Amino acid sequence: MSFGKLRYAAPALAGLGALGVLWLHWLVFFWVPTEASMGVVQRIFYIHVPSAWVAFFAFGIVAITGIMYLWLEDDRLDAAGVAAAEGGMVFTTAVLITGPLWGKIAWGTFWTWEPRLTLTLLLWFIYLGYFLVRRATDNPRQAKKFAAVVGIVGAADIPLIHISVAWLRSLHPQPVVMKPEGPTLDPHMLETLMVGLGSFTLLFLGLFVSRYLVEIAERKVALDERTAEAGATP
Repeated sequence: MSFGKLRYAAPALAGLGALGVLWLHWLVFFWVPTEASMGVVQRIFYIHVPSAWVAFFAFGIVAITGIMYLWLEDDRLDAAGVAAAEGGMVFTTAVLITGPLWGKIAWGTFWTWEPRLTLTLLLWFIYLGYFLVRRATDNPRQAKKFAAVVGIVGAADIPLIHISVAWLRSLHPQPVVMKPEGPTLDPHMLETLMVGLGSFTLLFLGLFVSRYLVEIAERKVALDERTAEAGATP
């Protein structure tokens, strides 16, 4: 897709996502039934789970673009990785905020070092490192390669987060959607969750494309300035 088309796609995706999020909140507050054991606090599930899905999706993009950058060294791939990593950090932060709010009611504490929470916090710090290593050297090409490696390694934490509930002793609720025998969620709850997943994904894609275009424009300006300075040097 050309840059011109991307400029139109970004606000369209973000706008659809924002409308979807508004619809999601209406469903959460006025339509979906209250969960029997946890009560009203369970409704944060419809924000928490889509945020986690988008964070994993974003960091998956970082890993894929990182692999391709190491192979092709195309600066556009690195720019896409940066844009996705920023979105992933935002949605992981949302996970780490909504999770403890839920946990305070369910477990009586905002934080416990149970496997899924700990691995999610580790994921946040790994991708913080993604941005830090970009500034660890004065060689831009080397910094991008370092960041690509961190992005690839960090993605290995994502499947660990998913399986930690089943493989390790955990306070975290067991999966109710991604199960071998199929979802065990009330149909209205499942429909609301699907709206959340779709809306958050569209919102992320709109923001991702917008950030990618800004990143490309900033790099072009920086390159033009360096070229002008080199041309002006006697």
